[in-house]
Amino acid sequence: MDIELLFTVILTATIQSLFGVGILLFGTPILLLLDYSFIESILILLPISASINILQIIKDYKYINRKIYKNILLITIPFVIISLILVSSNQYNVSLFIGIVLIFIALKDYIGILSNLLNRLMKFEKLYYIIMGVVHGLTNLGGALLTAKVFHSKLDKYEKRATIAMSYMTFALFQIGTLFFLDTQYELKNILYIIIGVAVYFLVNRLFHNITEYKYEKLFSIFLLFTAILLIVK
Repeated sequence: MDIELLFTVILTATIQSLFGVGILLFGTPILLLLDYSFIESILILLPISASINILQIIKDYKYINRKIYKNILLITIPFVIISLILVSSNQYNVSLFIGIVLIFIALKDYIGILSNLLNRLMKFEKLYYIIMGVVHGLTNLGGALLTAKVFHSKLDKYEKRATIAMSYMTFALFQIGTLFFLDTQYELKNILYIIIGVAVYFLVNRLFHNITEYKYEKLFSIFLLFTAILLIVK
């Protein structure tokens, strides 16, 4: 067992158990830094991400925001598939742009001008969902834009996590299906990491229910800022 990979799975599964996103968003750049290829990285991470998301929505499916999910399914997913098929060894670097957007969103409640600006940007919904799909298909980092959109929508913590989890699971399932269509081979030894990720979820999920709405909002802002810094540095 690769210790560095094990640590990555535990860390990112913990984040995803709280926020519905994290395994792909953080795990992909970490594995790339550990010299895994892009395809190797997503083959390891996608099933773990989908498994945790399925567990999150089994109980909380009623909290899913239907409007956001409908747009994800009809607008974003086709571009995820197309971009994943077209992806090559030359990755486009959109990390800086996403990082800046996330910083704006994390700070919007504290800086009035940012709040007004973001309200205008989010009105271009179709374009935003298209960009999300392209970014996710090319880099696996579309979860940053997904998180930003859901956080901006003023949902409670259960609606946030359920909507992100359902959308992210849909990302993962279509990505897995696309890779299967492309006849990409999956190594059975990676099933062990799925089991570990699920075990982490059951441990961390108790913490989620004990967090107050106020603390969850603060943690979510910190999460966005940390994501932004990681993407900008990357």
